Amino acid sequence: MKICDLTQFYSPVSGGVKRYISEKVAWMRRARPDDQHVLIIPGEKNECREDGLSRTYTIRSPLVSRTARYRALLDLNAIEEILEGERPDVIESGDPYQVAWKALASGRALGIPVVAFYHSHFPEAYLRTIDKFFGHIAVDITRDVARRYVRELYNRFAATIVPSPALARLLQDWGVQNTRLGELGVDTKLFHARADPDENAEVRAALGIPGEKTLLLYVGRLSPEKNVTTLFDAFTQLGDARFALLVTGDGPERRHLVRLREKNENVHWLPYQGDGGQLARLYRSADLFVHPGVEETFGLVALESQACGTPVVGIRGSYMDRIIFTDQLQWAAENSAPALAAAIRAIAQRDLAAEGKAAAARVHQFYDWDRVFERLFQLYSEVARR
Repeated sequence: MKICDLTQFYSPVSGGVKRYISEKVAWMRRARPDDQHVLIIPGEKNECREDGLSRTYTIRSPLVSRTARYRALLDLNAIEEILEGERPDVIESGDPYQVAWKALASGRALGIPVVAFYHSHFPEAYLRTIDKFFGHIAVDITRDVARRYVRELYNRFAATIVPSPALARLLQDWGVQNTRLGELGVDTKLFHARADPDENAEVRAALGIPGEKTLLLYVGRLSPEKNVTTLFDAFTQLGDARFALLVTGDGPERRHLVRLREKNENVHWLPYQGDGGQLARLYRSADLFVHPGVEETFGLVALESQACGTPVVGIRGSYMDRIIFTDQLQWAAENSAPALAAAIRAIAQRDLAAEGKAAAARVHQFYDWDRVFERLFQLYSEVARR
């Protein structure tokens, strides 16, 4: 079987979508070595790179973000030329914009089934922005337009893969009739609880973080939809020298982090970590992972952190809640810096090592990538037969 992933949500420093695709290719090498994988993404130039069963096509596309290095894939004819040459058995579309419509049109013309992965609940971000600047009436109008757009687009796919049951129910309420649950996973051989007692000290020493500090960790894009300024404000309100904050990632909101670091020597920063082994070391060396996001469709970094034995604190009420394996009674009940600061302070008093160990066991039991991709390829086979 030949599978083609087609998405704009991919850059050298991107997170969840890139991780999902790279893990899929790695799993195919182990479990389905006779299959082939094709990836079509925007890039600096037109190029095809081949690596065994995998071929990656980049299509020359303009930058839309210099920090996240995302590009807008505008050369839609190039997409169809690649698809016509490759003739995959299934196309998977990974974003909801012009590329998704092109995937559908090309799939129909070439007789190839097309599925969608609903990686981002994009209407929610638009609604929050509109509410901030234009008020509730504009939100109501935009919500209706967003529902109609989502319904019109996603009902055209052979299946819409959604990473959360609650989000799948919401899309069903909006009229999307073809949802299929497709949760993400973790490389449990890489992301596991601490095995080396010296690792914590080594990581902290390299970063200049004293061992007695309660280390808070954030990993992800520094962008408005990730709600990171709430985290920065919450750390300021903690006002407690016992805490240190390590932020790993980049994006347009880093300017706020720069100002925070100038005022507080307990704030540390690392750029995007493409090495999974190093990222796992960071997870294991933290005491508590702070996830301020309220628009997550899944929350892959929260799952990885727990797999490494580090519990998570955040804001209740997102689609991420179901993958949190510690109780959330002391999580922030509202999206505000004071509430998040209070949640961090309260949860830091608990037995984090014991809670993290229990959470790691649950993640390893239910969220290994093997289980995820076995189910996904059953869906591919089903739509290919149809």
